[in-house]
Amino acid sequence: MMQPLLDVLSWICLLGGAIFLLIGAIGVLRFPDFYTRLHAVSVCDTLGAGLVLVGLIFQGGLSLVTVKLLLIFYFMIFTGPTAVHALAQAALQSKLKPLVDDHEPR
Repeated sequence: MMQPLLDVLSWICLLGGAIFLLIGAIGVLRFPDFYTRLHAVSVCDTLGAGLVLVGLIFQGGLSLVTVKLLLIFYFMIFTGPTAVHALAQAALQSKLKPLVDDHEPR
């Protein structure tokens, strides 16, 4: 009785994660400068990969695979934003200017 519910929850998480990863990839292609691309990739990558891992955890059940997936999830949650912050700081220190719209508001 519980397995079909877990399968549905798993597929919802997997598809949601895939959608967020796709949105992040489109953001990398569409946004105008390094900082906005970095923001799109960091937010969508963390959420998308997290949802994919949660979907895989639902599929894995209570096993050693689930423990390994949880370890990957925690590692990703801490290292992803840290790496993006380091990239942004390196870009700022190398004097990479963000694209700014100089038009005055109406």
